Amino acid sequence: MAASTPVPPTLDQVCAQAVRLPCAPALMPRLIAVLEDASSGADDIEGVIQLDPALTASTLRLANSAYFGAGRTVETVAQAVVRLGLREIYRLAALALVNRWETGTNKSGYAGDPGDFCRHALCTALAAEVLAEFSHQVDPQAAYTAGLVSDIGKLAVAHACGAFFPAIRALQQERSCPWKQAERDVLGYDHAQVGAMLLKAWRFPVIYTVAAEFAQEPARAPAEAHVLLAHLHAAKFLAASLGPGVAEDGFLFVLDESFIAGCGFTPEVLERSLVTVMERAAARLHDKLTHGAVTL
Repeated sequence: MAASTPVPPTLDQVCAQAVRLPCAPALMPRLIAVLEDASSGADDIEGVIQLDPALTASTLRLANSAYFGAGRTVETVAQAVVRLGLREIYRLAALALVNRWETGTNKSGYAGDPGDFCRHALCTALAAEVLAEFSHQVDPQAAYTAGLVSDIGKLAVAHACGAFFPAIRALQQERSCPWKQAERDVLGYDHAQVGAMLLKAWRFPVIYTVAAEFAQEPARAPAEAHVLLAHLHAAKFLAASLGPGVAEDGFLFVLDESFIAGCGFTPEVLERSLVTVMERAAARLHDKLTHGAVTL
């Protein structure tokens, strides 16, 4: 009797597996809430970070790294906030959470090296931040966060659906179609849908779930998200152009130039921004910018 054809897990099953993983970045929405509260101080963000001992250790290690360290060693998150500021501590903690999400999942589907997801996520986040600083139309912190989590569904799909990647890859090459379309044809859903569902399950603000779902197809998004999506869409192009950590699907990215033009993102602006993004990424990752596991 012929073997039955494997059936992919459903969208709900993929998300259920991901939500149960202990490495999930579920604390990030609480960090975002603290950051957005004008009355918050060092003790407030320390209270959230200390809920996770591993995150506390990572944050302090980063705050005392050669890049940030200056003078006396800080021993508490509150001291690190005084040294670096609330927003920088958020960036460090958020990056540590995303890095742990990568190291804690089975990524048997995508070709690439350990640390690639974190590298690419950081480049995307920094690119979105740089573009927001240029346009003054979006809060740079919101742009950074959107960039950092926009592809988070990829890890969940790779974790649950690794066995189906050969079929996705073959279909994409046969049809020369977008990677997301090949995912939908093989699995019945794509990584963007998974990412949006996960961010909703973790109680991220709605704007980030919308950004994750429509980052590659921004014109399809609700109008109220268009400005943030213009920054994120352009940032994804810049991150793909830089190269560090780009997965096999990333080189298939198609830029919607007319969509991002409304925010003033001309080819000249993108070219100038690319230099700044590379400088910031190199300063943050040092020798791990292009290869090797990212240790935070």
